[in-house]
Amino acid sequence: MKEKKSQKKPLNKAIQLSGAGLQMGFTIYVGFLLGEWLDKKLELSFLTTTFTLVAVFLATYVLIKQATRIND
Repeated sequence: MKEKKSQKKPLNKAIQLSGAGLQMGFTIYVGFLLGEWLDKKLELSFLTTTFTLVAVFLATYVLIKQATRIND
C-alpha cells in the first residue's frame, strides 16, 4: 500500500506544477494588456511597463507560494 502512495506523490507534484508556467504567462499577459489599455485610455506612456512589471512580480510570488505549499 505504501509503495503506491510514494509513487503517486512525485507524479502529483509534477502535475500540480506543470500548469505553473501557463499560469505565470497568463498573469503577465493580462497585466500587459491592462497596462496597454490604460495607456491608450489615459493617453500615458508608462503604464504598460509598470503593469507588466507588477504582473511579473505577482506571478513570481504566486509561483513561489504554490511550490512551497506543494513541497510541504
